[in-house]
Amino acid sequence: MSDTMLTIREMCDTYDVTPRTLRFYESKELLFPVREGQKRLFTKRDRARLKLILRGKRFGFSLEEIRQLLDLYDMGDQQATQLQRTYEVAQQRLQDMEEQRDELNEAIDDLREQLKWGEKILTSLTDEKKAAE
Repeated sequence: MSDTMLTIREMCDTYDVTPRTLRFYESKELLFPVREGQKRLFTKRDRARLKLILRGKRFGFSLEEIRQLLDLYDMGDQQATQLQRTYEVAQQRLQDMEEQRDELNEAIDDLREQLKWGEKILTSLTDEKKAAE
């Protein structure tokens, strides 16, 4: 994509988001489009930030976490602080996701066992009803 600015419609089409989403991210100080009257124009930096926002959301980061990480970009240390903090937050998020997955797998296994038990009971009741007829 070129260095030209994109309109809100072009951003929506490119990143499969709604205008409302872009305005919301702007209100949360995640994006900073150039304003020309009522028109919003998104820079190359806005596009890069939106990609990171969408990736962060996919991984379950809160918007506040994403904002704080994006704000570290301008620390003047070649993004070392931003990368270090992002790595730490991502490690914690991965651990949380793995714990959730493990809990979900356990619940799925328990539910399967309950369904097997229920199937046996239903089969038993059906067999008794047929025998009584």
